[in-house]
Amino acid sequence: MERCIQLAKNGIGSTYPNPLVGSVIVHNHKIIGEGWHQQAGLPHAEVNAINSVKNKELLQEATIYVSLEPCSHFGKTPPCANLIIEHKIPKIVIGCVDSFSEVAGRGIEKLKNAGCEVIVGVLEPECLSLNKRFFTYHNKKRPYIFLKWAQSNDGYIAPENNTKITWISNSFSKQLVHKLRSEEQGILVGTNTALTDNPKLNTREWFGKSPTRIVIDKSLKITNSYSLLDGSVKTIVFTEKEKKSNFNVVYEKIDFTKAIAQQICNVLYQHQLQSVIIEGGTKTLQTFIDENLWDEAFVFEGNNSFKKGIKAPILPESTLHSTKKNSTDNLKIFSND
Repeated sequence: MERCIQLAKNGIGSTYPNPLVGSVIVHNHKIIGEGWHQQAGLPHAEVNAINSVKNKELLQEATIYVSLEPCSHFGKTPPCANLIIEHKIPKIVIGCVDSFSEVAGRGIEKLKNAGCEVIVGVLEPECLSLNKRFFTYHNKKRPYIFLKWAQSNDGYIAPENNTKITWISNSFSKQLVHKLRSEEQGILVGTNTALTDNPKLNTREWFGKSPTRIVIDKSLKITNSYSLLDGSVKTIVFTEKEKKSNFNVVYEKIDFTKAIAQQICNVLYQHQLQSVIIEGGTKTLQTFIDENLWDEAFVFEGNNSFKKGIKAPILPESTLHSTKKNSTDNLKIFSND
């Protein structure tokens, strides 16, 4: 099952809207086949694992391990449960049940009805965590939310009277941020960040697809001269004003007198975004923290101090999960379990 999880992670950032799944086939304590889901519309992990087995006769004496319950419905591909039954694989070991309404135990039921031995719940917490985005989206009807910012060692995200971009974190941290962007579906900033930094919010420092850009612009202060509105990547703008959407730039009107973060989550769910990174600034990040709409936070702490400036957002100390060294930076990871 650990190998299933390892294989599944190869698909991070490329399987949306499908979950991450890995599969391993074992015969006489030896792995004879393995696979993972690589992209929506392509074969699922179980199909790739079965196809990789050279001697298909061995399948009738084998055990197939899969990190997520095999599907039982016809989507873009046929049901994996059917394929397992067709090849007469007698034993199936499953990491966790798929709570998605189209599956939700039906795959397990179909396998058992066909006379297969089914074991469920091996490394279940790890398998559930593997698809934290997928499960949050379907169960909580919102994207999985990452918070991310860089701060000085005395707790500021920008120095006083800051009029230009000030790099706090090092180049290794910058590259890691771009890697994170390549793995998620959306990235969000507030108006001040957009106007001050003129960010592109793409993946220049890492190979991978750039996420959908999202910006809060209550009064539509951001003009077309800014990178966010260049149309190169799908961009969603949250505003209180009426404005017609155009090529790759979608305007969504919300009520700024009510819970902003919740409204944003509701709209992003409708746009079918399973994950989003909130990158700033402090006011925007704190809005999501105060509404308790966040799941993980990555805080890059540089080795510089500002003494004065814009204070960083505040997270409950009880949510600190771990601290890692990234060259000269400290990376603090928070988890809102």
